[in-house]
Amino acid sequence: MLTTNPYPAIRIVLICVFICVANAGHAQVTRMEVIPIPSVTLSDQEFLGGREDGKPVTVAGELRLPRSGTDRLPLVILLHGSGGVGSSVIDWETYFLSLGVATFVLDSFSGRGIANTINDQSQLGRLAQTEDAYRALATLSKHPRIDPNRIMLMGFSRGGQNALYASLSRFQKMHAQTGTQFAAFVSFYPDCTYTYLEDEEMVDRPVRIFQGTADNYNPVAPCRAYVDRLKAKVKDVQLTEYGGASHFFDARALKRPQQLSQAQTTRNCRTVEIERGRLVDAKTKQPFSYSDSCIERGTTIAYDEDAAAKAKAAVGEIVSAVLKP
Repeated sequence: MLTTNPYPAIRIVLICVFICVANAGHAQVTRMEVIPIPSVTLSDQEFLGGREDGKPVTVAGELRLPRSGTDRLPLVILLHGSGGVGSSVIDWETYFLSLGVATFVLDSFSGRGIANTINDQSQLGRLAQTEDAYRALATLSKHPRIDPNRIMLMGFSRGGQNALYASLSRFQKMHAQTGTQFAAFVSFYPDCTYTYLEDEEMVDRPVRIFQGTADNYNPVAPCRAYVDRLKAKVKDVQLTEYGGASHFFDARALKRPQQLSQAQTTRNCRTVEIERGRLVDAKTKQPFSYSDSCIERGTTIAYDEDAAAKAKAAVGEIVSAVLKP
């Protein structure tokens, strides 16, 4: 399905910086750097409690620059889904480079010894990538070729959930390590079945969510309800729905739909933070776990050409307006 990098991050950071030019018809890449990001591994309870003393870990990502020079460039940090870094993320990377925007594909799994979380989501806290994203922002905002005021966060599925909730003011106050903020947050088919304390308080930055109405992995209804709540307080949040589109509707590699029979999904769960750091199943009022009766298995992922094209155009608009490449 979606491949991951087989090398642990601690080995990835030893790869030399090299110069490369993409094949004809693709965006030119003048420089690629593999950059280590010191982070910590936190459970959701630890993250929500504001702790920063989790197990130290080095994650890593690939920074690609669209052109040579000394000018500072806008950047998109990309967060992968449960399958790890796959072809759909690379497709977006190519697109952004063609617009003159640098990219940083952040691998939150390899450095933690995780191949994927598709069948077992309990391997990593749902908010771990938010911690990684904040730390990547702190590192990359100091890079001599990156404009710290033009860095956007974008994620897919599990990564989309993190790209969405990274916009929460509470999370930024507890975990962000720099005064620099993301310029925008773009989330593709996130899991919105979680309700956190103060989750209607977002930083004053654009938030965009893209989801298919036929998604049976992370259904659109919970995100629709969340956005309805947000609109009373948040200035610039939008949910765009694509009729009949499935999960991973932007992944060209999935032109033939795939059935993931053992994939864990929280589509019928509603998880609520009832006090700081305490997550419970909304129905049972018991602490949430992946053995709860609401957890189901089996989902479909499939490409939708029309939805993918429209979403790309919409993302291009937010890039043009916010990042100004």
